[in-house]
Amino acid sequence: MPSPDHNPAFPATQPGAAPAALRAPVRVIAVASGKGGVGKTSVSVNLALALQNGGQRTLLLDTDLGLANVDVMLGLSPRFTLADVFAGRCELRDTLLEGPGGMWIVPAASGKRHMTELLPQQHVGLVHAFSQLDVPIDTMIVDNAAGIADGVLTFCQAAQDVIVVVCDEPASVTDAYALIKVLSRDRGVSRVQILANQVQHSAEGRQLFDKLQRVTSKFLDVTLNYLGAIPRDEWLRRAVQRQEAVVDAFPSAPAAAAFRDIARRAGQWQSPQGPRGHVEFFMERLIDQPARSAAA
Repeated sequence: MPSPDHNPAFPATQPGAAPAALRAPVRVIAVASGKGGVGKTSVSVNLALALQNGGQRTLLLDTDLGLANVDVMLGLSPRFTLADVFAGRCELRDTLLEGPGGMWIVPAASGKRHMTELLPQQHVGLVHAFSQLDVPIDTMIVDNAAGIADGVLTFCQAAQDVIVVVCDEPASVTDAYALIKVLSRDRGVSRVQILANQVQHSAEGRQLFDKLQRVTSKFLDVTLNYLGAIPRDEWLRRAVQRQEAVVDAFPSAPAAAAFRDIARRAGQWQSPQGPRGHVEFFMERLIDQPARSAAA
């Protein structure tokens, strides 16, 4: 399996190859969870589309490399996926799909076991490959696989913000803590946003956050922020069945309103001011930013 670092499908970016408007810093938000089944991909899809509908040019990257389903949730049929990129059959830009609202989607592959066995340097190579993806976007949402595999950790580390999705199940809270612990101790992630999903009432979301906050404050050097909660909503289930995002299919639904509120808060986060000294998505755009700011 070729590594993206040495794969012709990942050509190096030439300085000055793209207009400055295409190379502005991109806010990258990774969505993760300790366990599966908590609605992480639904959160990623609806958050991305809510940002797009709110005026943020958005790209949704599916990095659940072996069991991808972003394209399935939106009823899309990709010609190429990340599996084709790693096999050298296409370049990263060839995987781009235009989704609802005009947002961009980079799909991963489903049922490709070898994609779950990529080497750590291949995960890093994929991150670096985005430096040559010259598309005009403001925000990228990264939908990760569940758990603490190397790819999940690398893609979270390479983002400016990490959202950990939890629901009211003991295993969800326990596994969320395990993910936060590994991100903090092994990857230097110092701030995590907590999003409660499928809650019966707003107080339930805050209670879930408080559980995590109590244990992390005792044992970890990490700051947790409560991002909000998405209610359990029959309209969301219907939207999934229709292979649509609830924010588009049923915009007046309680879940849709909650996603718009989460997107509004995320849209107010400070844009990256420069590289942080480790693996990051769109690194060259971050390096270019101080020079542009000085010139301005």
